[in-house]
Amino acid sequence: MTFSIYTLGCKVNSYESNVMHDLLINEGYKEASKDSKSDIVIINTCSVTNTADSKSLKLIKRCIKENEGAIVVVCGCYSQANSEVLEKLDGVSVILGTHDKSKVVDYIKEFIKNKKLIKKIYDMNNVGFDKMMLNNFDKTRAFVKIEDGCENFCSFCIIPYLRGKVRSKDKDNVIDEIKTLVGEGHHEIVLTGIHTGHYGADLDNYDFSDLLEDIIKIDGLERLRISSIEINELNDKFMEVLKKSSIIVDHIHIPIQSGCDKTLKDMNRKYDLDFFKKRIGVIRSIRPEMSISTDLIVGFPGETEEDFNITLSTLEELKFSKIHCFPFSVRKGTKAETMDNQVKEEIKKERVRKVIDLSTKLEKEYMEKFVGRTMEFIPEVFKDGYFIGHTGNYLQVKVKAEGNLTHESLKCRLIEVNYPYIMGSLIDTHK
Repeated sequence: MTFSIYTLGCKVNSYESNVMHDLLINEGYKEASKDSKSDIVIINTCSVTNTADSKSLKLIKRCIKENEGAIVVVCGCYSQANSEVLEKLDGVSVILGTHDKSKVVDYIKEFIKNKKLIKKIYDMNNVGFDKMMLNNFDKTRAFVKIEDGCENFCSFCIIPYLRGKVRSKDKDNVIDEIKTLVGEGHHEIVLTGIHTGHYGADLDNYDFSDLLEDIIKIDGLERLRISSIEINELNDKFMEVLKKSSIIVDHIHIPIQSGCDKTLKDMNRKYDLDFFKKRIGVIRSIRPEMSISTDLIVGFPGETEEDFNITLSTLEELKFSKIHCFPFSVRKGTKAETMDNQVKEEIKKERVRKVIDLSTKLEKEYMEKFVGRTMEFIPEVFKDGYFIGHTGNYLQVKVKAEGNLTHESLKCRLIEVNYPYIMGSLIDTHK
């Protein structure tokens, strides 16, 4: 039987989809060729905004229509929140929420045997970590999910209700998974989770920094990257690990969400700007050239023009290397849904445009610092005679070359910025 997997949303979903892919392959199922019908279709959904809900439902209906008679498995945050909608939808075979994706093969076999709708939706506050291990991702970087759940309860976010409390992956399982991936030739490991830096909150005397300490000792690991982490989790213990380990790359993604204290308070974020700026200062005292990217929401209810201008000034001051900007989107079931002074869509769009313009300016400024230097990068794509890949600090490098040495660590001299790339000249073909 053939299968296809469609993924919406975050890096955690991507990881979980790849685990399901591995499980199906190991069981003898074959991945369907592009644009062909599948016997099994898995849709791993997102529900972070109402727009994400709409996209998820639209994709589910399209997959059912295009794969008539297929076993259709719907899982993820949308199904966790809207299982009753899916039950009424003709063509859905298996409904899983944000738990039990590791058992997808068992549920497919059960449906084949009984031909009855299967629905497994759990109270996410009463489940453990859904044990998963990824055998292969690609030969460049591999994502490793170390944690699930979130207890921040930001006023704009539904995810804590859909993913439940923080649950940490057993440290030995994390280490074993990374050792396997490194042994298969992966140069870079990316730690990911719903609230990654809160790893260990449910463990005794073992936290995120302890895990980092153990990971950086793994033989053969070249790069360790953190997908995203909150500023209040970058404590002194973390800073000590950062100080002594060159394996942790010069790039870190820290969501700020707003650069205005009033808006941060309305968002129920767990820090103010003074704290945020001081922590960034500590990072840059340890790693002066650290690339720090961020997430930002504009047009949050009650955000005035003055508030937004304060945010712009904050972003300029902090010199982020990239800003991922999103217009506020109402999410049913959150506190922000009922807040007064909702911002008009046209104002949100204009604010997004201004932030994107600023991000491009800051990105170019950061890239220019490295022109003339020799740096190591890992090509991920060979296209039209060019290697394209990333350095440790996440510069996107483009180098003219012959042959295909993707997934090898290479050195190049950086020549000029040709946004969004920094152009380079290959120095040698092997590390």
